[in-house]
Amino acid sequence: MNLRVGNGAGFLGDNLDAPRLLAEHGRLDYLTLEYLAELTLSVLARQRQKNPSLGYAADLLTVLESLCPLLHEQPHLKLLTNGGGVNPLCCAVAAGRILTAAGLPELPIGVVTGDDLLAQLPVLLQDGALRHLDTGQTCHELPGTPVCANAYLGARPLVQALAAGARLVIAGRVADASLCLAPAVHVFGWNWHDWDLLAGASAAGHVIECGAQATGGYHPLWAEYRLEDVGYPIAELAPDGSAVITKPDGSGGAVTRETVAAQLVYEIEDPAQYFTPDVTVDFTAIELEEEGGDRVRLKGAQGRPPPERLKVSLAYEAGYMASGELLVFGPDCEARARACAELVWARLRRAGIELAETHVELLGTGAGVPGTGLTAHPPEVVLRLAVRDPRREAVERFTRELAPLATSGPPGLAGYTQARGSVRPVFAYLPLLVERGRVEPRVEVRTAAGWATADQAGH
Repeated sequence: MNLRVGNGAGFLGDNLDAPRLLAEHGRLDYLTLEYLAELTLSVLARQRQKNPSLGYAADLLTVLESLCPLLHEQPHLKLLTNGGGVNPLCCAVAAGRILTAAGLPELPIGVVTGDDLLAQLPVLLQDGALRHLDTGQTCHELPGTPVCANAYLGARPLVQALAAGARLVIAGRVADASLCLAPAVHVFGWNWHDWDLLAGASAAGHVIECGAQATGGYHPLWAEYRLEDVGYPIAELAPDGSAVITKPDGSGGAVTRETVAAQLVYEIEDPAQYFTPDVTVDFTAIELEEEGGDRVRLKGAQGRPPPERLKVSLAYEAGYMASGELLVFGPDCEARARACAELVWARLRRAGIELAETHVELLGTGAGVPGTGLTAHPPEVVLRLAVRDPRREAVERFTRELAPLATSGPPGLAGYTQARGSVRPVFAYLPLLVERGRVEPRVEVRTAAGWATADQAGH
């Protein structure tokens, strides 16, 4: 018997109606919601800095409210998500309250933690347990104060939560493909050394992890597909490790060999060794066959043992930034826009301020974008300036230099009446590897009512 796993979210900010529509029309066994990326972790870490009870994907709660009627109607439907972000426990508290209020107090919620290494960093650095992902060099110190450090967990703790009866599993930084692999291992009873089987479901998980990108979105032939009601992807997983990628009947978009192949090679490095915490997948052995009717069979994936170390996404404080825009219109707008930028920098220098980093873009010309540029002169451009500096006051001064150009700069400007740009902290990204033995996933399962009455620390 095959297993239908649909993914209703490819990133934080994805269509909020997609999960409900997918669950309504997809005949699913499992619905996954994939919210995290390296940038997203930094955003959630900033939220946690402001409020210790936040730091998870708030969209998940909105989606969960919309799914409550379906959770009543489809008692077999299970949900897995990494929307717990950097605070899965508090996310579970909020989710428990929503489900309890919706008349589902007994629905079991499993929470997966252990990916958060922030408190362990001093010891890990001292012990030489961390390496730079690109250089392989041992990391003993960081370039700035860390705000989050999350290891990529695999499917094992998700399977543990499902085996303990969880119907909703909330995790932090779990690898995207692992959300799809976990149901297959749980239902089919695969061994953790069945490398080819793990590879097949992981490859299918990689195809559906970005949502509508597998069903016609972000595709060169997008104009040929009906995207206003694009259907989100479903992986029909088979016990032999093969899968069929499809979408709900009657929905927009398309599932073709081209859409699946485009997503299969999206954001990978070496197709012969796609690393996950669970298995190393060889994509070069995969065969894609169209079966018609928005159905593409994926088979032949080969697997090998996973890497010895787990990837860690670390963000650290790197000063402050701000940006601002002006519309410059009329003849010679490019030259006047460049003059505006030089005026801003010159006036900052006159005030004794040299910013650590500055960036100029002329939107509409390609200027500021490497490898691009237009020869025709547009009738208008948008000047965008961005800066970064370790000194907040220096960045604050920059935000005050755009509006004065209205009367002390070239003619033909607009947009100067908008509010001054906000000064925001900058979190820089550092990719690391950690020894597997230093990461200890933890699983806790309670009823929705049990989580709802827990304190904001989730205890």
